[in-house]
Amino acid sequence: MKAIIPVAGAGTKLRPHTYTQPKALIPLAGKTVLSIIVEQLKDAGISEFIFIVGYLGDKIQDFVAEHYPDIKAYYVHQTDRQGIGHAVKLTRDIVDKDEVFVVLGDSICEYDVNAVLKSKYSMLGVKKVDDPREFGVAEIDDDGFIEHVVEKPQIPKSNLALVGVYKILESDLLFKCLEDNMTQGLKNRGEYSLTDAIDCMLKMGIQFKSFKVENWFDCGKKETLLESNATLLKKFANQQNPEEYKSENSVIIQPVSIGPGCIVKNSIVGPNVSIGENTTVDSSIIKNSIIGSFSNLIDIVLDSSLIGSDTGICGETRTLNIGDNTDIDLG
Repeated sequence: MKAIIPVAGAGTKLRPHTYTQPKALIPLAGKTVLSIIVEQLKDAGISEFIFIVGYLGDKIQDFVAEHYPDIKAYYVHQTDRQGIGHAVKLTRDIVDKDEVFVVLGDSICEYDVNAVLKSKYSMLGVKKVDDPREFGVAEIDDDGFIEHVVEKPQIPKSNLALVGVYKILESDLLFKCLEDNMTQGLKNRGEYSLTDAIDCMLKMGIQFKSFKVENWFDCGKKETLLESNATLLKKFANQQNPEEYKSENSVIIQPVSIGPGCIVKNSIVGPNVSIGENTTVDSSIIKNSIIGSFSNLIDIVLDSSLIGSDTGICGETRTLNIGDNTDIDLG
């Protein structure tokens, strides 16, 4: 079993942060989107990973080499982004005929990975949503087997969205369907989708069973990223180590994640705050926010803000969305 993780997207909805940082490496509850995905699959016994990289791909490679030296990592470059289907097809030579576990690099889901791996069927993760028109949609029978999947339908026949987690046993047929779709120019909104290739496999008679995820965290834009951060902070709360940072004359309101080397003085931090390593917070109040590493926040009140790394802010009350390497004086 090889894991395939596409992380080549530019993350335009998270700009300005994604000008300097891949979306998969945006800090989240003391971790990153990518680290949560990799650790889920590692814990289930997967040791070979194929990362599909593009924009800022060197940062993905550096991150994986530093944090996961024990995995066997392959890198495929998607220089011309034509969709997830196109991205997955680029891995064909590395996959060969192995089974694959595809997890989109902006999808954090809570589910029983071991149970999915042990199933004798290919499997797709699904979750009920209020408006499925912006997702791949699965139609399933009474036994949980998938009858049909369609990408972003205008009139959905189901409210079960594909969450971006796919276990595919018949990888040779997956690549055949991807190649056939690309030969025919079968695109959805200008891109080759993985959903269309899976529907092709279904028409060939391949059985896919659905599994429902407990939680599905959207990390694609600022507002939902902050919501996901708050939820995951509660989940990871017991992993916080106060000895890794210095706190002086300050109040810390859990749940928070404060990185090693941080200095917090004369401040109130929390709830629902993630702060990267080696950041200084002085005479400030911060809640419901994500702060990057190596930043300096002085005399500021922040709520529902996303602040990049290597940033300096001095001033008054604001809701901010600031990228890396920025200095702002609001005084």
